[in-house]
Amino acid sequence: MSTDRAEWADSVHREAVRSARSVVVKIGTTALTTPSGEFDASRLQILADAIEARMQSGSDVVIVSSGAIAAGIEPLGLSRRPTDLATKQAAASVGQVALVNSWSAAFGRYNRTVGQVLLTAHDISLRVQHTNAQRTLDRLRALHAVGIVNENDTVATNEIRFGDNDRLSALVAHLVGADALVLLSDIDGLYDGDPRKASPDNPARFIPEVDGPADLAGVTAGRGSHLGTGGMVSKLSSALLAADAGVPVLLAAAADAETALADASVGTVFAPRATRMSARRFWVRYAAEVAGTLTLDDGAVNAVVRQRRSLLAAGITALSGRFYGGDVVELRAQDSTVVARGVVAYDAAELATILGRSTSDLPTEMRRPAVHADDLVAV
Repeated sequence: MSTDRAEWADSVHREAVRSARSVVVKIGTTALTTPSGEFDASRLQILADAIEARMQSGSDVVIVSSGAIAAGIEPLGLSRRPTDLATKQAAASVGQVALVNSWSAAFGRYNRTVGQVLLTAHDISLRVQHTNAQRTLDRLRALHAVGIVNENDTVATNEIRFGDNDRLSALVAHLVGADALVLLSDIDGLYDGDPRKASPDNPARFIPEVDGPADLAGVTAGRGSHLGTGGMVSKLSSALLAADAGVPVLLAAAADAETALADASVGTVFAPRATRMSARRFWVRYAAEVAGTLTLDDGAVNAVVRQRRSLLAAGITALSGRFYGGDVVELRAQDSTVVARGVVAYDAAELATILGRSTSDLPTEMRRPAVHADDLVAV
């Protein structure tokens, strides 16, 4: 290891990943398939070895595993990854069986039991299902089983899916209160350009650590391969999401899984925000489905965003959507820019009758804030 590499390998954020007692490990499709796209169980076994070593060192691990659709291609006699939704769902239904059986066999060598948890974006967006998923994963860990999480492609549609397991892994990391998130794929870290297209005249610069927006200046992220749905755009977005919630993230190659999980001395590390976001505020900002929109005047925008105050009916100039008390709504400025999200206290029909009215002019039972400060998250 070079002197420069040794210096960044000893950063405080890598130490946070090294010492994390609870870790979510996301494994991309390309890490589990051959270059031709065939599912390769032997690759999964190597990853299981690295994860088992981390668990033996005292960490709890939840795995977010891609690869279900890829694992279903060969059994169904398909020549390539399907593009239509129905065939994707069919491949996922077959592949999920093969995938979880492969994980079960891999960890069975260590007498460990695995449990499959299939989620859709809709599951995470609803508070009750969100809590149930959290409870299931927590109980699996308490029983020393390994949770294998995947998006439920068999029922998810293009309109209600996460889009990729990178985002799902960031949500799961916060869901289970993980101390670190490790993203493993065919990419060995973050570069300011695609290293596969680099040349002596146009080199790609490796970025070992992301502490803030300045470290991302000039970074160009690419889309995913034909085998998976992710890519650097997805990984970067998900890493920043998790880091913003207070979870340190390590982005590394699956080929370096042993080192990544042992001492975090490879890949790119993303520094977490100083204070961890509460589970409820995280759900409001990143996971909940938006049921409507409230448009605010300039004074209300200032109060909500800069002063962190509750939103009163007097500051709302318009609303849209069919929402009910307890739903999550977007708060927009006059130019339609989204400035916050929050849990609304009124039904749409009820709120429409008090827009722009001073609290003192309202009936006593309607003087509560439209969105309380405790249920508001600026974006």
